Amino acid sequence: QVQLVESGGGLVQPGGSLRLSCLASKTIGTINPMGWYRQAPGKQRELVADITIGGRTKYADSVKGRFTISRDNAKMTVSLQMNSLKPEDTAVYYCNGRYVGIDYWGQGTQVTVSS
Repeated sequence: QVQLVESGGGLVQPGGSLRLSCLASKTIGTINPMGWYRQAPGKQRELVADITIGGRTKYADSVKGRFTISRDNAKMTVSLQMNSLKPEDTAVYYCNGRYVGIDYWGQGTQVTVSS
């Protein structure tokens, strides 16, 4: 099994930045891919960004150019740098990792973008 623990959410004004981090319970060199999803009230969970062991990234169109995903295998973390935040980015953000064909999820961290 894999435990994923997110941190870094909070309240930020439009145009601001936040950095989310996800700490895995085992070396993430075996977890592929790892990514971030989000779910806003009344909406389905959607992919924000993911990254493979080889460093290939994928982003939702709505966050391209504003968000950057990265992973540090030695520190067993995957991070999401979010810049130029908009009110529509408000959601619960979940860390995700696929290990031996099974998807694992963190408990989620709230991101609220509001003035």
